[in-house]
Amino acid sequence: MGQTVGKIGERVGLIAAGFCLFFGFGTGSPVRAQQPVVDKLVLDDTIQPVSADEVTRALDRANSDGAHALLIELNTPGGLLDSMRDMVGAILRSRVPVIVYVAPSGSRAGSAGFFLLESADIAAMAPGTEAGAAHVVFEGGKPDDTEAQKVENDAEAFMRSYVTKRGRNADAAQAAEQSSHSYTAEESLNQHLIDLIANNDAELLNALEGRQITRMDGSKATLHVGGARIELIRPTLRDNLLGWLVNPNIALLLLVGGALLIYLEFNSPGTIVPGALGTLMVLLAIFALNLLPIRYTAVLLLLGAMVLLLLEAKFGGHGALAIAGIVCLTFGAMTLVAAPVPEMNISPWVAISVSVAFGAITWFLVRLAVRARKRKARIGADAMVGSAATAMEPLGPTAEGHVLVEGEIWRAVASAPVSKGSPLRVVGHDQMLLRVEPQEQQVSKSAS
Repeated sequence: MGQTVGKIGERVGLIAAGFCLFFGFGTGSPVRAQQPVVDKLVLDDTIQPVSADEVTRALDRANSDGAHALLIELNTPGGLLDSMRDMVGAILRSRVPVIVYVAPSGSRAGSAGFFLLESADIAAMAPGTEAGAAHVVFEGGKPDDTEAQKVENDAEAFMRSYVTKRGRNADAAQAAEQSSHSYTAEESLNQHLIDLIANNDAELLNALEGRQITRMDGSKATLHVGGARIELIRPTLRDNLLGWLVNPNIALLLLVGGALLIYLEFNSPGTIVPGALGTLMVLLAIFALNLLPIRYTAVLLLLGAMVLLLLEAKFGGHGALAIAGIVCLTFGAMTLVAAPVPEMNISPWVAISVSVAFGAITWFLVRLAVRARKRKARIGADAMVGSAATAMEPLGPTAEGHVLVEGEIWRAVASAPVSKGSPLRVVGHDQMLLRVEPQEQQVSKSAS
């Protein structure tokens, strides 16, 4: 009995040992760790409200889907100060560690992008990249000295508030902000502005395996991202559409094209399609421009250009008013967006081309409309006066007959006897009875 029980116990022990070996626990062998996941966002754009939304959405996903970290691959010339603050704030509040990686080679983290790089838990760069030139560029021109100093000091304090927490070189970071100093990847590493240089994502994540970081609240965390599976966060249809609209050149084309279509609708009421499409284009342009810093002086130039073009068409300034309007339109378009970086400006060639084309077309259409309104509306017999006619039968002062006028048959009397087929000219009418005379008589009157 005791032997039987012992054998049963031995078999149970062997089975238990087999389960332990199979599942990797309870036998001294390490547990097979689940492959970590790192979410990745590619940010290759200017810093503006659309890109800020992309970063916020990526952070929300990384904080909710169990990712071990969020990797932001960055290449930006910079952008808007307010959007940058929103993005940095979201990075600093993230529960999931954030890695900002300036890549691939040839990329940069300029201006506002430098603030993003320094705000990350891990700042990294690929060889052949650069970062810095983070001095504040004022939208719409530099204000007075006191206001400018307040904004610059605020930006410096904002950077110091998290650079020191990240254990990086605050003096070197402030040099990039105060004097627009730029650093290569190697210089950034030597100046303790970044944590490492890596050639690619896999090398970066493997180098970070087991590294301890200090979060913004002072707590410590250890990264386990070596060999991680990278989940790329792709832009949504909304992101692609907004990214296309926020291009200032596209916004200008939509605004100008929409204005022309709306004018065509007013000039030819009832066509509907130009009016509906033009309204949609103008609304999209206003929405896009609302996301960008706008100079109100440029808006006044655009309005002044429209007034000058209308005056030229109405009163005729021998082209002087039209040229002045096109010049105002060009300068207004070129200075419409108060961009902190050149990449957010309207292209001069786009502005000039659009302004000249819009000015010429508008002037031509308005001139036609003014001329049409000056003409008296003529319908019925009034419209026949001055038209050529052909006698369908003999006519005379008292012999009423029929004539063919522009494909229509009318009753008529002639100032002198004419035979069938004679060429005539309509000179008047008595209600629906036309008065005509031979074309030879018209010629003799003109000669005399």
